[in-house]
Amino acid sequence: MLDKLNLHPKDLLRDLVYRRLWTSILISSFGAQVTMLALPLTAAVLMHASPTQMGVLTFMETLPFVLLSLPSGVWLDRVRKLPVYFVGETLLAIAVASVPLVWWLGSLTMFWLYMVGFVIGAVNTTAGTAAQIVLTQIVPRERLIEAHAKNALATSGAEVAGPAAAGGLINLMGAPLALLTDALLLLSSAGILRGIEIKEVRPVREDAHFWRDLKAGISFVSNKRLLIVLALTVGGWQLCYNAALVVQILFATRLLGLSEQAVGLSYMGMGIGTVIASIYGNRISRDIGPGPCMVLGIAICAVGWSLLAIAPLNHWGIAAFAFMLICFSIGGVLIFINFLALRQAVTPEPMLGRMTSTMRWLILLPAGPGALIGGWMGEHLGLRYSLGFAGLGALLLTLIAWRNPIIRGITVLPNLNRQEV
Repeated sequence: MLDKLNLHPKDLLRDLVYRRLWTSILISSFGAQVTMLALPLTAAVLMHASPTQMGVLTFMETLPFVLLSLPSGVWLDRVRKLPVYFVGETLLAIAVASVPLVWWLGSLTMFWLYMVGFVIGAVNTTAGTAAQIVLTQIVPRERLIEAHAKNALATSGAEVAGPAAAGGLINLMGAPLALLTDALLLLSSAGILRGIEIKEVRPVREDAHFWRDLKAGISFVSNKRLLIVLALTVGGWQLCYNAALVVQILFATRLLGLSEQAVGLSYMGMGIGTVIASIYGNRISRDIGPGPCMVLGIAICAVGWSLLAIAPLNHWGIAAFAFMLICFSIGGVLIFINFLALRQAVTPEPMLGRMTSTMRWLILLPAGPGALIGGWMGEHLGLRYSLGFAGLGALLLTLIAWRNPIIRGITVLPNLNRQEV
């Protein structure tokens, strides 16, 4: 089977354990496409949510990162990560399946959607961190950028076919019922994860202490200039991204007049962008360096948001909406395949859980305010202002990041022996 795919003899997909993980990511990503469209569409179309309410919904998904990231990192460094990842996929399935159940009972409210969003964020905070560490237990560190690029390729396959299929499901069944599909896919993904075997060695520490370990994780990150600069850069991008995210569905449905199915077709642009970035991202990172590659990703996102902010409300506006999604996915992949690999490459195994959770906490602190800013601007000034804020903010961030000598100077993936980072 693998020979028919013409894989290189050293291709990561020839490794059975990584291939199972990759397959799980692929299936879970298809489900994520349904939730990505169905949850906000349920709020915007069925619940007639205002821009501010859409901002609160996004804020509730990011709030758990602020509340739980740091303590979950200490906990994850003491437990096996794969079972946490498995349980997380299962809990996500239950959370999204609750929406159609409550809707069928006639009790669906924005408050319930807020709670579902909070659960999704809480699972992503813990199980999402565990998933990133599981990858480092399977893949050698020198191949992490390659692995993240392949994971992005798995996601891209879902992003190409997923939105159109999700839009069709939503159009046929309604947004709430379409979430049942995501629940089934998540359960399938969890089943695949359960079959993975990882030999994880966790040294028993008699001197383990929660608050001391928590402080050690924060101290590790704060003493690594590279990690601090990465956190500030990606945190700034998260502020811009969430400001745009809360209004883009409203822009598509209320200003451009797109149906649920048309929104799904437009979101195929994300898949196209992810495919492009997944194929060429590793090569670009090798050619110009991980740091400059991240800056390029931020700039591409800025172009997409800025163009949509000034797009006319006609067929050119629809094209601009799809183009924005392409830019976002290309930029996002270029940012994160390097960001994830860089922070993992300079962190020793016993510190991975605390480093990952601390970094996720730092970069997502601005996400909640970004969502609230975007929602407020969208409701009081207009949806275009939220997009313009995101675009201009990302352009400014591009200039700041490029002028930073640490980001600009990262031309190769560092290692644990390079103490200067």
